[in-house]
Amino acid sequence: MAAGRGWLQKQQREFLKRGGAARSVPPSTSALPPLRYGSLDGSSKITVLHGKGTVHGTKHSATPKFSKNSSCKTHSSLDSLPPEIVLRVLSYLDPGSLLCMGCVNKLFYLLCNDNVLWYRMCSSLHTSKKIHWKPKTVKTIDNDVSHSTIQEKDIGYWKKEYISKVITAGKKGIMNLLKPENPYTGLPADIKKAVAAAGLLWAITLKDKSGKERVMEQVEVCFNDTSVTIFWYSLAWPCLGSLTTLQLHGVTPLLHECSKVPNKNGPRRRSLISEYDLTNLKDCSILLGCDNLVKVSRLNPGLLLGLWRSGSEIAFVMASLHYHNLLQRSTMGSFSVPFIPVRKPILDDIDSQYGLHDYQLHIDIHSGGRTFMCGSFSHLHCKKDDIVNGFLKLTVISVKNNKQHAPLAGKIGLLWKTDAFDGNVQNCFMIDITLLDEIEKPFWCVSAPVNIHTSAMPDCLYDFLGQHFVLNYSDKEGKVHMELVWMTESAEYCIINLVIYVSTAKVNSWFGTNY
Repeated sequence: MAAGRGWLQKQQREFLKRGGAARSVPPSTSALPPLRYGSLDGSSKITVLHGKGTVHGTKHSATPKFSKNSSCKTHSSLDSLPPEIVLRVLSYLDPGSLLCMGCVNKLFYLLCNDNVLWYRMCSSLHTSKKIHWKPKTVKTIDNDVSHSTIQEKDIGYWKKEYISKVITAGKKGIMNLLKPENPYTGLPADIKKAVAAAGLLWAITLKDKSGKERVMEQVEVCFNDTSVTIFWYSLAWPCLGSLTTLQLHGVTPLLHECSKVPNKNGPRRRSLISEYDLTNLKDCSILLGCDNLVKVSRLNPGLLLGLWRSGSEIAFVMASLHYHNLLQRSTMGSFSVPFIPVRKPILDDIDSQYGLHDYQLHIDIHSGGRTFMCGSFSHLHCKKDDIVNGFLKLTVISVKNNKQHAPLAGKIGLLWKTDAFDGNVQNCFMIDITLLDEIEKPFWCVSAPVNIHTSAMPDCLYDFLGQHFVLNYSDKEGKVHMELVWMTESAEYCIINLVIYVSTAKVNSWFGTNY
């Protein structure tokens, strides 16, 4: 400002030396005169209006040059403004920006939790299919409810109310996308579309012994027939010996609108899916296989941990999540508590064999986007005499029935990759089990990495020439037993025996029976 005033005074002195008007500008004038550049006729003269007088001079530059060493500096900060002015400025922000603004400092956190601001948001929120936010003026809010009535609530009350309403409306829109079902699997047919509409991502949280957390978001995602496989890899993993737990979370935008593209930089919430203990991997993990670079282990449920063979440090992490209740598990839990569905038993007093027959199985064997087998089997049943050690036995593929034997297409192996390397662990893959009950609803669903290993050939398998392999998987709700033979002529595996074991405790709780 001082440099600009000096330039004007210099122009006035030159004008007076040339015999200009005798009227001078008072030196005590503190306000800068407004400038009017150019003239109506396009000449290069500049007109300076000051007080009642008008001074004309030759224009040397279109814009005044200000000195860099100016002593006059203007400081402006929102912190120095009165709270009423700041609140008025914040009233023009949308909810997402208001939440981000509250993370600046303690002052803005308190101001951004103001009940009047969030009451305006709640009153502008529509519960229709599409959520449109329209700001209301302060006068309109005062007409609706008095200021004192709003402020009677605890600070942040209307903020929580608004967030709760938006989350509820967003979940209803997502659940509508999950209604169409696949007739073969009983699972949502548009799961990929629902995940995209929800803005759903998956992340892992690594906690060390000092309590520090490191969050890593997904690098790649592969959608399969009945499950989704998520990949994490990096060049800067923390030291495995210092880690205590690994948490798998679903990450979604906090303020979500199905009709809009999710803002990745906005506030987000995490829903715990599962938690894994890393303090003693030898006891809680199962070694599946290895190649020249890595060795892979399974942590139940459905997590694959790849370690470098040289230093036993983390190379990559893979998770396989079944489509059944995928959106619910990834969005409806809290940061520390996973989502647990609640259902009532299906009662039937007429059928004495209720819960023992008319099961359907859909099995999918895959890895890295490649499918080795995908098939459905119906009319599976179990007799009461076949219930042994608390498990129902469902024979899917019998050794004695050659027509049921199913081949695995291609040479199976678990594909993995990092930023610098990739590879294939032989005889390992992902298996998806989807077992439907009598009314064709998902009964037992699991997706996990498994492996096959050689086994001594039983005497009853003399008809099958080739090396004999076996696969076993078990959890709290069921078990899978599979026998395979390597067919040398066709260079492929063939499943000659497949049996599913279901826990009687699960059957009793599902159907309200007492087997």
